[in-house]
Amino acid sequence: MSIISVQNLSKHFKSLKAVDDISFSIGEGEVFGFLGPNGAGKTTTINILCTLLAPTAGTASIAGFDCVKQPDQVRSSIGLIFQDTTLDSGLTAYENLKFHAYLYNLDRKLTEKRIDEMLSVVELMGRKNDPIKNFSGGMKRRLEIARGLLHYPRVLFLDEPTLGLDPQTRNTIWEFINTLREREKITVFMTTHYMEEAENCGRIAIIDHGRIIALDTPQKLKDLVQGDTIHLVTENNERACAEISELFGIDCHPENGGLFIETERGEEFIPQLIHRLPVRVKSVNLRKPTLNDVFLKLTGRTIRDDVLSDDKEITREFVRSHRRAQR
Repeated sequence: MSIISVQNLSKHFKSLKAVDDISFSIGEGEVFGFLGPNGAGKTTTINILCTLLAPTAGTASIAGFDCVKQPDQVRSSIGLIFQDTTLDSGLTAYENLKFHAYLYNLDRKLTEKRIDEMLSVVELMGRKNDPIKNFSGGMKRRLEIARGLLHYPRVLFLDEPTLGLDPQTRNTIWEFINTLREREKITVFMTTHYMEEAENCGRIAIIDHGRIIALDTPQKLKDLVQGDTIHLVTENNERACAEISELFGIDCHPENGGLFIETERGEEFIPQLIHRLPVRVKSVNLRKPTLNDVFLKLTGRTIRDDVLSDDKEITREFVRSHRRAQR
């Protein structure tokens, strides 16, 4: 069952086609990734899904609610966590969550129970009454995740969820996200420029110039880049290159004091190479295709720090709109 459905969606700003006739669907409980450079159309698409922008053409729905015709229901169905913190540093962890519960008009008794529940889940119950200005980056991110899930959303939007965090904290955050996804039965829609982080996604859509140019599982996307890369250093690289060409019919490229070879099933080829090559091998390295290689192959560019622009203003507008809807 699809919890997010996008059909022939377009958004034009005068002559600019920010989003150009894209279609995709996301299954309930799925972790879905959106990758693309600045200006690719990620921000515009997400803004439409979050009811902050009306499309020029096409339709989009979340949990069965039309993003244009039923914005209040859509907003009640989603949680938003952008890369820049939107927590109030002058408030405690509890007060930040309490304010969020007020915006979503949660029942008072349920609010207290839910706040304690979510603080316990993200292991911040002991810091419940502490000002968040004293929190580390990882603690703030965990609190934002708790806040985003406080009102029982069915879809959680994560923009660069671990940007600026160290690798260990990034792994911890993803453990929380995956645990919460299973516990809360939510769908996760994320953007990231960390290629290893994108591996957490069940499927990834690569968007460029307003169009989706590839959409599949991480492994199937990597299969688009044929062959593994082997880096070889020998006693005589010039001779080794000629021997490899003669023995295996494979081209090699001298670079950085070694040789680069591209071949399929590199882990099977390396033993043959070492056994048959009449030149002593000093070192050998195998590199499998990465999602960055996929992006380069499809767009001709490497992935950059593709962050959503104006995140703070987007979030402020979302809060303002929700306040108006509650009046």
